[in-house]
Amino acid sequence: MRNSKGFSLVELMIVVAIIGILAAIAIPNFLTMQLKAKRAEIPSNVDGIKTAQLSYDAAFDGFLSAGVNPTGSLNKVQQDFDYSGGIVGWTELGWQPDGKVRGAYDTNKTGSTDFHVHGESDVDDDNTSADYTASKLVNAVLDVSDTDVY
Repeated sequence: MRNSKGFSLVELMIVVAIIGILAAIAIPNFLTMQLKAKRAEIPSNVDGIKTAQLSYDAAFDGFLSAGVNPTGSLNKVQQDFDYSGGIVGWTELGWQPDGKVRGAYDTNKTGSTDFHVHGESDVDDDNTSADYTASKLVNAVLDVSDTDVY
């Protein structure tokens, strides 16, 4: 009887097949989770803008409107948020993101007692955007009519 040390070719092929099956399952899930993580900035920024509106209302007894920012096309590339006064309202509102963003944001006052915040992104470049909205009484929610949901 021989003292064999090591693996046979069949055993190695079985291990390679198992690794291939696991990779085939894991890679699509990883890509989906990566897109979810990139899109996660939108609801938190929308809630941040809502908080800024509520703070502005407490200080100045009213709400502000601020135009779409950034104004470039929506895609997975991060863009600079222009709060330097180029777009009216953002500087006065006192909200700015931490660094570059993957979405576009705007907020509008709706009468003297409420406002609307909108955030939109297209992190997978399929020309279908994910839209989040918030108001004075509602935190950021995904527009359920959107088809870009993961």
